[in-house]
Amino acid sequence: MDLASLTVVLRAALSPIPEERKAAEQSLNQVKCCFPSAVQSVFVRLGVVDCYPLLVLIVLATFQHTPQHLVRMLQIIVDGSCDIGVRQVASIHFKNFVAKYWSPHDPGESHEVLESDKNMVRENILGFIAQVPPLLRFKSDEERTPLYLIIEETFPLLLNVFNKLVHVVNPTIEVADLIKLICKIFWSSIYLEIPRPLFDPNVFGSWMVLFLNILERPVPLDCQPSDPEVRKSWGWWKVKKWTIHILNRLYTRFGDVKLQRPESKTFAQMFQKNYAGRILGCYLQMLNAVRIGEYLPDRVTNLLLQYLGNSIPKNSMYQLLQPQLDIVLFEIVFPLMCFNDNDQNLWTEDPHEYVRKGYDIIEDLYSPRTAAMDFVSELMRKRGKANFEKFIQFIVNVFRRYDEAPVEFKPYRQKDGALLAIGALCHKLKKAEPYKSELERMLIQHVLPEFTSPVGHLRAKAAWVAGQYANINFSDQNNFRRVFHCVIAGFKDPELPVRVDSVFALRAFVEACVAEEVIRGLLQGQAVVVECLFVPASSLDGICQSMLCGDEPECAIWKTTRDLRRVKDVARSQTTRDCDVWRIRNINLNEIRPILPQLLDEFFKLMNEVENEDLVLTLETIVDRFGEEMAPYAIGLCQNLASAFWRCLDSSESDDDADDSGALAAVGCLRAISTILESVNRLPHLFVQIEPTLLPILQKMLTTDGQDVFEEVLEIVSYLTFYSPTISLEMWSLWSLIVDALGDWAIDFFDNILVPLDNFISRSTSHFLTCKDPDYQQSLWKTLSSIMSDQNIDDADIEPAPKLIEVVFQNCKGQVDHWVEPYLRITIERLRRAERPYLKCLLMLVIADAFYYNPILTLGLLHKLGVAAEVFNLWFQMLQEVKKSGLRANFKREHDKKVSCLGLTSVLSLPADQLPGEAFERVFKATLDLLVSYKDQVAAVQSANPARFQNLTRSLDFHYQALASGIAQHAEQRKVEIEKEKLEKTSN
Repeated sequence: MDLASLTVVLRAALSPIPEERKAAEQSLNQVKCCFPSAVQSVFVRLGVVDCYPLLVLIVLATFQHTPQHLVRMLQIIVDGSCDIGVRQVASIHFKNFVAKYWSPHDPGESHEVLESDKNMVRENILGFIAQVPPLLRFKSDEERTPLYLIIEETFPLLLNVFNKLVHVVNPTIEVADLIKLICKIFWSSIYLEIPRPLFDPNVFGSWMVLFLNILERPVPLDCQPSDPEVRKSWGWWKVKKWTIHILNRLYTRFGDVKLQRPESKTFAQMFQKNYAGRILGCYLQMLNAVRIGEYLPDRVTNLLLQYLGNSIPKNSMYQLLQPQLDIVLFEIVFPLMCFNDNDQNLWTEDPHEYVRKGYDIIEDLYSPRTAAMDFVSELMRKRGKANFEKFIQFIVNVFRRYDEAPVEFKPYRQKDGALLAIGALCHKLKKAEPYKSELERMLIQHVLPEFTSPVGHLRAKAAWVAGQYANINFSDQNNFRRVFHCVIAGFKDPELPVRVDSVFALRAFVEACVAEEVIRGLLQGQAVVVECLFVPASSLDGICQSMLCGDEPECAIWKTTRDLRRVKDVARSQTTRDCDVWRIRNINLNEIRPILPQLLDEFFKLMNEVENEDLVLTLETIVDRFGEEMAPYAIGLCQNLASAFWRCLDSSESDDDADDSGALAAVGCLRAISTILESVNRLPHLFVQIEPTLLPILQKMLTTDGQDVFEEVLEIVSYLTFYSPTISLEMWSLWSLIVDALGDWAIDFFDNILVPLDNFISRSTSHFLTCKDPDYQQSLWKTLSSIMSDQNIDDADIEPAPKLIEVVFQNCKGQVDHWVEPYLRITIERLRRAERPYLKCLLMLVIADAFYYNPILTLGLLHKLGVAAEVFNLWFQMLQEVKKSGLRANFKREHDKKVSCLGLTSVLSLPADQLPGEAFERVFKATLDLLVSYKDQVAAVQSANPARFQNLTRSLDFHYQALASGIAQHAEQRKVEIEKEKLEKTSN
């Protein structure tokens, strides 16, 4: 989701006031570009009157796990052009998302945040924290005292030097460098707060006089470099840029009375009264350079327009802007939105760079075009009543002049800008009448013809706009098909940017075809299923864990891939049962099926030319949508993605200073491979054929070379070790790499490592037990004992270790007697030091599994270690602990209860001389209590889907029906006894 859409969603969560809520709802409805065209009609047909809360939940639930979501949220937090309320909501969501998903907390939960996103956040977080206003971060005055002391001592001297430099006659470039340095020092001092000395109006006024002097003074014309790339870094333009930076920060962070603490309101009022309007006038004068064709650096233009955009909501500033608004909008902002000479040069000379800049969110921070689009969006959102119709009429006139002009005189660049404006305003146009009902005609009349334009950038823009409106209501489905086929035809366009934009537009069309079943699924209470359908398969691990609470009998932990398959099965069955909404657009996917082979060929031709994560994301969307239909192409897809991965990796490694597009695309390739493996999980023979292609990637990236993609690589290993008919010796060669990484640097990935190691042990138990070179049992013991005995490793990071010990005991029954004592030793040692309740439960489950493995051996070892009484007392204590709510405090999962029951019933099988009568009774009662609790939990699951369990019960033979009935009756009887015992204790 782009920044504008995400901002709309966050804004919708702000106000409980009916009038403001209604306005927010209107804004939120504009986000329906993310949903099917018939969203509103679907809600109406389904009897949903108030869809506002659902829309908020749908948007955030759907997109919070998509790539760069966290980065975009951070951008909103530091974006001074956003309302402070929106930024505050974003900061809260950012905090909660990081707390919940940055590192998994719950058992079996996988990493939800891409490593590439984490790296981008890590690289920018300090600078961004310094930019946020007081409302969004907290820093005590005491902690800032050293800074205040430095400022009090140095700023008077700096001000004196600054004043002398500003008044130098015929200053040299060295003077500019010194002024720039002073500006940067001042900028750093106001990152977080206005320093106390600057609250003095006289002191602050002295600084402002100099800043305004610099702002109003023209840049020297002589000595300016002729090369635009060199000129933008020229010293005097740098001085202008840093001065504008300072004034923008003062305005957006400290100049709004509503946002300031009481002690800062006086400063804000003073700034608004004395400086804000004057700065606006200076900025308008500077922007006039765009109007008359003079030079103005892109970054400076961007900053000037940001200030204007922030002025729109403020009545006093808007009144100052209004007299010149038409000039700004039509003669400055719109020309910036149009295709220009620089675009043409880049398009012609370096189309790859043109594509990169067009889809780089960091470039947006410096782009005049992005700032112009943001200005238009803000103007139409805040002051749309007076400006929206006027602006749309202007765009219509551009279309009309274009249509009427002969071919040799058509204003191609203005048409490009008009299409960009239409795309940028898609949210509002999809909502507002009479424009909403005219969108289909607009596409056919003004967009469709440009797919065959002789001008390449118009063909690209037509594809982009088509993608923006892929989900509107088409009264004539043939029109949808016409636009759709034009987008597909763009895959073979001779111009690279056209092909790229066509690919991205295709993703919008595919998502438009499936989005309505998502709405239906949500309204049926399948919120998790909805997210599963929308989010690529490779990011579903945690969702699966939270949705499905049971475990299979032979397995101590959830398998990521197993969960994933089940969720997708549920999703498909739930969204098609008793539901015909999804059929509205499903027919359009039939347009793709016949041409899938050719389409995939074009995809990989394009991936050979461009390293772009969004390309891979589009492919992933198609694979995820068509599922098992991709089976005939799975081997070829994996081969091509593997080749693309190696190219992206080589590109990112060859130039350490290059942007991250190659690395991000490499991650995307791995995610797409995971999606393909998921789509063919019921065809195990394919995994055997795909494995040789992927093995070299796995062997390289399971070392320190693959730290940035370790999670994605482990997921591929999980698929191959679980769905392949057998685990090959070549795959077994990865064991040592994984275990070595875990023991060396990969403890943060322990949850991810757990899955393939479990698969190795549980699906190839014989090889695990018999192979001595390498000795897998010994290597596992060495690693687990080292981790569990390390006092510097937190409880949360150790949790997968006891789960792996469980896997060994459960799958190797009777064959690892020599490992029972050492594993019990390290388990009990860690149990004594454990503080986290969940880790205590896991460690106790290891002991329960040991009893299940061999009760006589285990009890003897506990007596040998002198801990038998200690262990049993703690076990019973944990079983009896309850929260204030009355719910069980420990062993909360079904799996926990099952393993505890298995352990306790194994204890009951001990000979009478080893288990005295009193101990036998205690164990027996604890077992019954646990069985009751387990039965209640299973009943809760059954109540969620009673038909499924009833059908299962009917299908059982008489023996199992009687057994199930007997257990249920006994559990009910024991439940009554427990309640009776509680009453007796209370009365006593």
